[in-house]
Amino acid sequence: MKRGKKTEDAAADEENDTGSASAKKTKKAKEPEAPILYEDPPDKMTCKDGREANMKLTSWNVDGLRAWVKKNGLDWVREESPDVLCLQETKCAEKSLPAAITSMPEYPYKYWAASDEKEGYSGVAMLCKTEPIKVTYGIGKEEHDKEGRVITAEFPTFYLVTAYVPNSGRGLVRLDYRKTWDVDFRAYLSELDIQKPLVLCGDLNVAHQEIDLKNPKGNKKNAGFTPDERKGFTQLLESGFTDSFRELYPEQTNAYTFWTYMMNSRSKNVGWRLDYFVLSSSLLPGLCDCKIRNKALGSDHCPISLHIAV
Repeated sequence: MKRGKKTEDAAADEENDTGSASAKKTKKAKEPEAPILYEDPPDKMTCKDGREANMKLTSWNVDGLRAWVKKNGLDWVREESPDVLCLQETKCAEKSLPAAITSMPEYPYKYWAASDEKEGYSGVAMLCKTEPIKVTYGIGKEEHDKEGRVITAEFPTFYLVTAYVPNSGRGLVRLDYRKTWDVDFRAYLSELDIQKPLVLCGDLNVAHQEIDLKNPKGNKKNAGFTPDERKGFTQLLESGFTDSFRELYPEQTNAYTFWTYMMNSRSKNVGWRLDYFVLSSSLLPGLCDCKIRNKALGSDHCPISLHIAV
């Protein structure tokens, strides 16, 4: 997700001491506060009903696949070793994919979706250790599917959907389109959920609640935190789905997955939680853990992983 200048200013506001001019003359400069970082706790491998996790899923907005590969992103993937790796914002046509990823023996089943009209824009991928029963692309609506935003894989007991949700853009130029997307995508997921429960993962381009970004006050009119986008996510959850991270860690603050490259935002942990694993409610008994791997570098997002018994 990209941020406009307004958003950077809003993020910066939180870092600045904003006393009156006279106070500034008489007081010593305020020492900058040490950033509050999120420490990802040890992985929990047992779910509420006592089953052990038997599947690990990882999602990462790589902000350009070719650059991410050059930054050794695949080394981290091999270490994490998920059963399925989902990538967003690949910005790469299939003909231009780096050999380092297309030839990965660990993932013999690889699926790619790219924008039909714009080279180097949007795009998602799914890499699997075991072959899905079926793989489909898009959500069945041409106005949405030309941008390469969704891949759905059917496994024996669930669907896995990876998505790169449209950004409302600087000045909210695409907010009306985003609202249409939210309605149509929710309908698509609800239809799938009737057939089998699902896991949705990816960059959903919304910080749902104030706890999900560092500076909620300064961002209420910015893409990713408008009332309309937040309402769209609430409506998704009300349709029978659950934000797995908040299910497990309802009060956890400072847990973010995106930081703008500007103003040292990542080192200060001035971030947003935009990346999610959303589960059908019927999968909740098998939810073991949802991880934010914020030490992994290579993008302006960090990867997230899900441990689940399915």
